[in-house]
Amino acid sequence: MKTKKSYPAWKAKLHEVIYEADTPMGKLFDIVLLVAIVLSIVLVMLESIAPVNLKYRQEFYITEWIITFFFTIEYVLRIVSIKKPRKYIFSFYGIIDLLSTLPSYLAFFFGGYNMLFAIRALRLLRVFRILKISRYIGESNKLMRALKSSQPKILVFLFAVLIICIIMGTLMYLVEGPEHGFTSIPVGVYWCIVTLTTVGFGDIHPVTPLGQFIASFIMIMGYGIIAVPTGIVSSEFSMDTTSEKQVNTQSCPNCAESNHLNRAEFCHKCGHSL
Repeated sequence: MKTKKSYPAWKAKLHEVIYEADTPMGKLFDIVLLVAIVLSIVLVMLESIAPVNLKYRQEFYITEWIITFFFTIEYVLRIVSIKKPRKYIFSFYGIIDLLSTLPSYLAFFFGGYNMLFAIRALRLLRVFRILKISRYIGESNKLMRALKSSQPKILVFLFAVLIICIIMGTLMYLVEGPEHGFTSIPVGVYWCIVTLTTVGFGDIHPVTPLGQFIASFIMIMGYGIIAVPTGIVSSEFSMDTTSEKQVNTQSCPNCAESNHLNRAEFCHKCGHSL
């Protein structure tokens, strides 16, 4: 009869340090990783400034490879320390971690003068590292839950706004006509969206008194429309009581599920012991 292999003690300790932040070592690891992420983002921004990049190109190159090597080790350790690596590899954070590490290697192995622009585009993918910061902001999980809960309401609201834009854009096309810049219904819809969102590029504007009256009505309506999605998300955010249940940073070593209660002994997703 086959017996299940026990989870090695060194893997459990490694998992505790990398995935959790309730221990001194876990907190230290998170702080070091956070500093590396911020440093990397600043580096990407500085590289886009031509004079600065020209002067410190060699320093930027060395620093980038040090950071890339650090992130590579982190990515490998995250895979090694979990029982089901696929759960991490294909998770949101797993994909972000991979995207933020690969560009440097791709640029190195597929370099060349003919691929200069492609390499630049690949290296710009390093800005994905900024998304890794959300892992260390506790309230971000609450915000994500609020956005997810608000999704059906917001989609219905956006559909209603789209209908309004089509109707008002068509009306402006009939009122103003091609001679005033409204050459087609899509152009009228574009103008309505720009006006309703209070952006107001000014490339197209109504000239007739009736058109200006309709435009004024759309502008006033725009202020109310902008506030609706904010109200929906704020309502869901305030109703989220998960944070009141004393959730800690404990992560399941089997499926990488987080947000467990302080007294939880088993994972609420897969049932594995914590």
